[in-house]
Amino acid sequence: MNQGLLNSLTDAERMLAAETERDALKGLDEDELLDLHQRIRRVRTKYVKNYRRGASAAVVPAGGRGKAYPRNQRDRDKAELFESALARVSREVATAASRASTRLRSERIEAARAAKSAAPANSAGPAKAAAAPPVTGTKVRATKTTGGLKKDASSRAAGARRQAKRDAR
Repeated sequence: MNQGLLNSLTDAERMLAAETERDALKGLDEDELLDLHQRIRRVRTKYVKNYRRGASAAVVPAGGRGKAYPRNQRDRDKAELFESALARVSREVATAASRASTRLRSERIEAARAAKSAAPANSAGPAKAAAAPPVTGTKVRATKTTGGLKKDASSRAAGARRQAKRDAR
């Protein structure tokens, strides 16, 4: 990062850029990373917007886009700086989310194994236990099938056509 760009940053922007350094990101949890990501995205969007507005306004007085390009360099550099900072934070958010997903998955599998092994023994015997459906959080849907997916789909479509014909009357 060049010194001129660093000198053009405000104190708040300089502190925000410092928060995206590798060492500073390692100590943050997922929620803190998401908050930082949002703050950096706002600042990046601000400078992209400023650059685009300034660039479009400078085209006519300069006599063309090529002649207007060198103007507004500071906003373009700031937008690029915060874009790279946003990329660093985004990678760290993805890593944290992946770690959290893996941890939650292993906890769910562990809980399922514990529930399976700690199932209460029925005094009525295994025949009665097999007859009772397992209690889960989701309702088991009855599947009506004739053995062929295409045939089932055709039957549903025919029913939908009949209903549409009735509704059109």
